[in-house]
Amino acid sequence: MIYIKIYRVQGEVLLAACDEELVGKTFREGDLKLEVKERFYKGKLVSEDQLEQLLEEATIANLTGERCVSKAIELGYVDPSRVLRIQGVPHAQMAKLFP
Repeated sequence: MIYIKIYRVQGEVLLAACDEELVGKTFREGDLKLEVKERFYKGKLVSEDQLEQLLEEATIANLTGERCVSKAIELGYVDPSRVLRIQGVPHAQMAKLFP
């Protein structure tokens, strides 16, 4: 399962999503630090299929974990070459640009 939290700010829809088991953990590698904060990510638990609809609606997404990043890649929202890995944990951000 995946935790999601949706923020609506100034016309943007920000989706924060992470694999359930990563909430509350911190990952470090070199100068990089990835904090999977409960207050940012921990909202509703959803399936990978439900994540698809949420990604479609989002204008910005912050994604952490194998399941949610893989789903975003599969759907074409994230370029696999742009995924950052910290201690093996994938992290990606997405922004939809409108002309």
